[in-house]
Amino acid sequence: MAQLILDCELMKHPFSGLYTYCLNLGEHLNTELRAAGRDPLLMYLPPRRKLRLPAEPHHLPERRWHRLMQPFLRDCRVWHAPFQSGRLLPDKRRYPNLNVVLTVHDLNVLHEGKSPADQQRSLAHTQALIDQSDAIVCISAFTRSDVLTHCDTGSKPVQVIYNGAGAVAAPPAMPPAGAPPGPFVLGIGYLNRKKNFHVLLPLLADNPDLSLVLVGRPDDPDYVAQLRGTAQALGVSDRLHLPGPVSEADKSWYLHHCQALLHPSLAEGFGLPVVEAMQLGKPVFLSRHTALPEIGGRAAAYFADEEPDTVQAVFRQARPDFQAADQVAARRAQAARFTWAVSARQYLAVYDSLLG
Repeated sequence: MAQLILDCELMKHPFSGLYTYCLNLGEHLNTELRAAGRDPLLMYLPPRRKLRLPAEPHHLPERRWHRLMQPFLRDCRVWHAPFQSGRLLPDKRRYPNLNVVLTVHDLNVLHEGKSPADQQRSLAHTQALIDQSDAIVCISAFTRSDVLTHCDTGSKPVQVIYNGAGAVAAPPAMPPAGAPPGPFVLGIGYLNRKKNFHVLLPLLADNPDLSLVLVGRPDDPDYVAQLRGTAQALGVSDRLHLPGPVSEADKSWYLHHCQALLHPSLAEGFGLPVVEAMQLGKPVFLSRHTALPEIGGRAAAYFADEEPDTVQAVFRQARPDFQAADQVAARRAQAARFTWAVSARQYLAVYDSLLG
């Protein structure tokens, strides 16, 4: 069995950012390990019936009997738990040679308007995982600051390793069913209050030539109803498109053909759609909350607040220069900072520091 195991339980959600995170990290880690002549890392996956990817020798699908026996842990030296709200960690009392790396993506519960009880419950779970970990990785400097402020990490190392972003694939020739016939701006993410998409609707009133496409799972039915109601009240409901979750091919089409990506989220640990849009030189408009300024850097435009007049003014001022060559180059350069190859090498350095 392998010395290194990446817990990919969250790949049971095929249209999520965490699915993409686990898949890309696992594959790039093994690329680096093979190049160094080392044994591959095992990806501990959900049961095969829940997977949408072909079997590989380094895949270890979960089995029911694993609840009683985990023979794959006997030789494991590093267990990587890639999310702060994931499953419980292996019992280190039974496997004293096992080290745990914990990746914390965010403490967004502190920034979403949740109740104090919800915040404390979430922090307690994260703290319990930190207590069982030997090294902690955060996916942004903002998240690291949150962790050091609100959790007790003791003397454990806490470092930043940014997520990578795979190259956006070439788009299909045909648009997705229901795509707007004219120019549009794009939002990508679960449709819930944290994503804050409703603040974009006044842009449609100010730009009668544009549609707004919001790609993502309708996570909060009440919020989706609010979006539709606000669009109707503004007289723009015919230009609000909610296609739901889409395939990677359709997402590529939307990214390649949008005029800009708009991401006014209240809380993000990273922001993969921002990097993907900048890879293509697309303008990105972000809130100034949490980690987004860190990811967008100087290549993004920012809403100082979410008031309709502010959102409209920022977009109106930037729109004439969308295709300026220097700005397109700056966006591509910012996106190039985030690669899975670099992330994988940095994670391997963390693993090796624990292997001794």
